[in-house]
Amino acid sequence: MMYISTRGKTEKVSFKDAVMMGLAEDGGLLLPESVPSVSDRLEELSKLSYKELAFEIISLFTNDIPENDLKMLINKSYSAFENDEVAPVVKKGDVYIQELFHGPTFAFKDVALQLLGNFFEYILKERSEQLNIIGATSGDTGSAAIYGVRGKSNINIFILHPKGRVSAVQEMQMTSVTDANVYNLAIEGTFDDAQDIVKAAFGDISYKKKYKLGAVNSINWARVLAQIVYYFYGYFQAKKQGAENVRFVVPTGNFGNIFAGYFAKQMGLPLDKIILATNENNILARFINNGDYSTKEVVQTYSPSMDIQIASNFERYLYFLCGKDSEKVAAKMNELKTSGKISFSDEDMERVHAEFATFSTSNELTESTIKSFYEKTDYILDPHTACGVAAALKMADADYVCLSTAHPAKFPDVVIKAVGKAPDKPEGIAKLEKLEKKCIVIDNDLQKVKSFVAENV
Repeated sequence: MMYISTRGKTEKVSFKDAVMMGLAEDGGLLLPESVPSVSDRLEELSKLSYKELAFEIISLFTNDIPENDLKMLINKSYSAFENDEVAPVVKKGDVYIQELFHGPTFAFKDVALQLLGNFFEYILKERSEQLNIIGATSGDTGSAAIYGVRGKSNINIFILHPKGRVSAVQEMQMTSVTDANVYNLAIEGTFDDAQDIVKAAFGDISYKKKYKLGAVNSINWARVLAQIVYYFYGYFQAKKQGAENVRFVVPTGNFGNIFAGYFAKQMGLPLDKIILATNENNILARFINNGDYSTKEVVQTYSPSMDIQIASNFERYLYFLCGKDSEKVAAKMNELKTSGKISFSDEDMERVHAEFATFSTSNELTESTIKSFYEKTDYILDPHTACGVAAALKMADADYVCLSTAHPAKFPDVVIKAVGKAPDKPEGIAKLEKLEKKCIVIDNDLQKVKSFVAENV
């Protein structure tokens, strides 16, 4: 399997080169040049454990990694999870909850970033190279990325987060990792500001090559690939528990998680629609509802990992929406850059409505959903998962699998406000307050960030 850019100006690369490249050199995002189908293997795949299923799916995209090595990397990655199922599905009330928070940082990002960290270490050792990772986070990606590569040889990691705009637990998880190869940068701005800095750094090709930059944000295809697996697993587990017309509802802001579901469907997973749940930062909901993909000011909410306006993975879906026409994709991304919006035809929107539906929540609805769901099921939702559950309960026209993207103990203030008590803290969270912290506050300035990275590699 070879990889191409959504913008069509980068030479085809292998899987290992795609992992190391992150963002394509033409500014686009990398995708496999074809979509493998497993529609005739669903019964076989449904009988596998999570690790076995991960190997079967991922091996379709990684023909430059020997089979035994790939199995080792997958087993090593998911042995770090406290639940052997990795992504178990539980039925609570009228919905199915797929718990994606059993990794070391208690967020769904661990599913991808434990694997990506091991991919990086494996490839760097093989090539006798060094990598300097730079990434932006709205909360969970940063800590999951740091935990994925902390202490690994030949890797440094620089993570930007918006100062004061992530939860206290998310901040502590990042800043309490004091390994020499980890640098936490708190920028004076929003997540979108941080993401813009990262994209601009990668867009400077000479800088990227000189300082050997790599990406852990969901612009890295390996992130999306790892997430595809849990859609298959979640579908199979829900069916085994009696679900019939399965739909996934996905709390999202960056489109990476939902694109993984879209891609699973292209591979043959029998889903009709995927439901995209947003908070007040609803650019994706506005796009799906009426084709309005235009940026607005970021609003702080109870679900900070979704406080995003520019959805960096949207371009991958745009590639399919544009009929795999790279020139159209490049033109639309240039339109976004120059005007702050993308326009779509009626025909485009007919295709979108056939694939997706959407639902937007408010802080008030998020809080009331946590409260009412707890009263009915004795199960505590985190505020991101609550956005998805609110959508499922409102629509109530299918067997909904709600992706639970974080442990509620990461957002205790919202939970206490909603249910009157704090959620139980896993030991990995309880110990954070006592740990030493390391963080650098830096201006929202591309050149200052680039200089900091250059001085510390």
